[in-house]
Amino acid sequence: MTISKKIFWFTFAGSLLTIFSSFILPKKINPPDYLARQERWADSLLATMTLEEKVGQLFMIATFSNRTETYYQQVENNIATYHIGGLIFFQGGPYRQARLTNRYQQISRIPMMIGIDAEWGIGMRLDSVIEFPKQITLGAIQDNNYIERFGEEVGYQCKRLGIHINFAPSVDVNTNPRNPVINYRSFGESQYNVAEKGAMYIKGMKKYNVMGSAKHFPGHGDTDQDSHRTLPWVSQTIDRLNEVELFPFRRLIADSVASVMTGHLFVPALEPRTNTPTSISRKIVTETIKEKMGFQGLTVTDALNMRGITAGLQAGEPEFLAFLAGNDILLQSGNLPAAFNRIKQAVESGQIEAAELDVRVKKILKAKFWAGLNNYKPIELANLGSDLNSSKATDLKTELFEQAVTIIKNQDNLLPFVNLDTTTFASVAISAEYNNEFQKMLSQYANFKHFAVPYKPASDKDVAWVLEEAAKYKVVVISVHDMNSRGDRNYGVSPATIAFINQLRLKTKVVVVGFGNPYGMKLYDGVPNLVCGYEDEIASQRVVPQILFGAISANGKLPVSVSYEQKMGGGIQTERLGRVSFGSAERVGMNAKKLEEIGQIVQQGISNHAFPGCQVLVARNGKIVYNRNFGTLQYDLDARVNDQTLYDIASMTKVSATLQAVMMLNERGAIDLNEKASTYLPEIRGSNKENMLVSDILMHQAGLVAFIPFWEKTKSVGAFKSEYYRFSKDSLSLQVADNLYITPAIRDSVWKWVTQSKLINVYDKLGGYRFTYSDLGLIMLQKMVERITNQPLDEFVEQNIYEPLGMASTLYNPTSRFSKTNIAPTENDVIFRGSQIQGTVHDPNAALLGGVAGHAGIFSNVSDLVKLFQMNLQKGYYGGRQILFSGTVPHFAKNYTQRSHRGLGWDKPEEGDDKPVVAIDASLKTFGHSGFTGTVVWVDPERELIFIFLSNRVYPSSANNKINTLKIRKRIHELINASIM
Repeated sequence: MTISKKIFWFTFAGSLLTIFSSFILPKKINPPDYLARQERWADSLLATMTLEEKVGQLFMIATFSNRTETYYQQVENNIATYHIGGLIFFQGGPYRQARLTNRYQQISRIPMMIGIDAEWGIGMRLDSVIEFPKQITLGAIQDNNYIERFGEEVGYQCKRLGIHINFAPSVDVNTNPRNPVINYRSFGESQYNVAEKGAMYIKGMKKYNVMGSAKHFPGHGDTDQDSHRTLPWVSQTIDRLNEVELFPFRRLIADSVASVMTGHLFVPALEPRTNTPTSISRKIVTETIKEKMGFQGLTVTDALNMRGITAGLQAGEPEFLAFLAGNDILLQSGNLPAAFNRIKQAVESGQIEAAELDVRVKKILKAKFWAGLNNYKPIELANLGSDLNSSKATDLKTELFEQAVTIIKNQDNLLPFVNLDTTTFASVAISAEYNNEFQKMLSQYANFKHFAVPYKPASDKDVAWVLEEAAKYKVVVISVHDMNSRGDRNYGVSPATIAFINQLRLKTKVVVVGFGNPYGMKLYDGVPNLVCGYEDEIASQRVVPQILFGAISANGKLPVSVSYEQKMGGGIQTERLGRVSFGSAERVGMNAKKLEEIGQIVQQGISNHAFPGCQVLVARNGKIVYNRNFGTLQYDLDARVNDQTLYDIASMTKVSATLQAVMMLNERGAIDLNEKASTYLPEIRGSNKENMLVSDILMHQAGLVAFIPFWEKTKSVGAFKSEYYRFSKDSLSLQVADNLYITPAIRDSVWKWVTQSKLINVYDKLGGYRFTYSDLGLIMLQKMVERITNQPLDEFVEQNIYEPLGMASTLYNPTSRFSKTNIAPTENDVIFRGSQIQGTVHDPNAALLGGVAGHAGIFSNVSDLVKLFQMNLQKGYYGGRQILFSGTVPHFAKNYTQRSHRGLGWDKPEEGDDKPVVAIDASLKTFGHSGFTGTVVWVDPERELIFIFLSNRVYPSSANNKINTLKIRKRIHELINASIM
């Protein structure tokens, strides 16, 4: 509502019109009618009230929901005896508070106004609910629409819990870094930032008819004392107060804030009487706030049991003086009986005019009408916990940290990290347990060596071992946890920690992340790369790595001046680099509840022994929204599938390794798809494969047979031929299975057998070979890649694809790097190898080739593979680098043949496709591939969607085809598509 409109309504409604009749009227309500009803309700109720009821309306008493029944009965007695106007809840829990609110409201003839002091949401006071970022964190956010959304969610939660007024925000301008009581409770040291964010916070709460309160007038930010303990002095001049401290209050009053809370502060420039707190100064409350500043809402005292007001005054006197000063609501009386009787006697004696009491009470009643208490309803307890902890609220908390995290210093543009293939990374977490959320998230992006110091180092020797080891890496990310908020003992950071940081930064590149109060970042002056995470919260620990690696942009700016090097407003903004980030389904337009049904389909598969376990990942718009592990590595064993579990992805290798290499060599001009394969493989000239085109091999229409069991040539009457096999490893042998090795010369033999293989004799009506899915073609493409690059395929894709993408868990022959116990077993191969396969490739021909083949052999997990396929979805761009040309993947993912639905190397759906691995409603632009072991990936450019499913359905026998008969992968894919809103 504009100022001109406000003036119109003030004029229309007359001099008694207050803030509660002018802001945010209910939709489709005629304002004059609304105001008339509000006036009638307040007048009619006031006319029935006794003096005791009127006096009682002035009081809001403190109450808790984590006490005993005796305590609750005492509260009930106070409500009944003193006709209390309102309650302000503190510690407890949401269900307990809701039950008590319903119980207490039943006692009161006039519905009570329920309040809370919840500056960063009700989680500031209650357990079992979301705790949002502190105001100083919000002060770093540049887009104030996020603050309005925050206020709206706080308003919703208050409304849901039967709360009508939130004594927030603090609009104190924190100009004193040593402030012991405001500090992180302020939006910062800029009066403009504080004013705008305070206004947006309140605007959000108004949407749910929850009142806010501007506090602590005239400003508690420039103090170094705590008004809970003593009476702080604010010694600034009137000009300074008008320019800085009072600016946010003027802004919020102009914007129709519901209440202004007066602080227990001595401000000589406004009240010259010695040691007279603001809260009992008529000169300040009435003459300044109400008359000079034109405030017509509720004036509320800060808690009247604080030492800043009670010192030197008799019981009941602070409340009496606060009323005389002009306060409408007396908060948290230090002595309720004495205060109630003191004011009642003052009215009876004429010391307080009855008419003045009526004016105050009527203003409170009109506020209650605006809050909906004219139509009071008890709080509905059903689903209260889930309503207060919604995914929407969780998402908002994450987004607030995403917008707040600040890159303070970034020497040589080290951040965000780009060149993962030429950088070695380590991390050191101080005062954090091993496997903490921050380090786990770092590992999502690069191969890190993690060190954790779970205590505060007391001396250099506590971290000497870390210093020596961490210095071996090119970049070390140091995170400092468990920093305290107000600066006690160096914000909880030990001198040994600072010494460690300074020593390490002389040996290697260091990035320091402080998970604490931004004022504490002064401890790291001199560190060239500095990031403020603001709070040691899981949400912040998950956000910072995403910013370090460019999965999300850095937007925050310091809300306070920290040191000469770190000034208010400082903050380096960065752009996204196209790496996958993490978030909820709702943030990308998907229904999270629908996605949860994936678990039901998977559990059906596990229960029916279609597979013992699996990994499922869904990403949309570059954000991983679903990543779950199910089941175990083997039936009847307790080895659970986890994030690090590696699966043999079988024929997904074709598009995860070989095709990636072919695409890269094609755009380099090294492979021409329209050329004959014999151009690159001269040994097949003169053979039946001489005229095969590279493109036909990719589309599986070159006439190659589907599969040949070459391993049969290496055995005789069931026994391994000695010219091929060894039962112990030597320096040259290739592993085929546990305790089974083969001579490297087998590779030449296999290649010879491929070149000599027969072609199919099946043709289509166009006169060419029919589509026949063939592993042999991918072996030929492997040989082509290796011949052109003069490198083994595994080395080429690792150096050119996997390492630049940060894919540290995607590789051939995984036991070279990982423990076999974390690799899902595949088949108990009784035909060829005579053993349980685990850690070596399942495909027998790939095994003959030493585990590295064009058609099979890659092991990976969904968290790694999503990077590769996100790069493909993003037309070759990922992590700030163009891995492939922008036109390459779209070109290869297109269908060019009438003989099949396939692309160049990629599998694709076809209209009306009822295959058990792809959704029937998959877009025709979708591309991907499945694997024999029970795996699949589908990339849908139209929906910007990636679906990856990895399992070991061939354990213990490849004859088990239940994954297909149950259509597990197809149904999950269809469910994912259906979840898009």
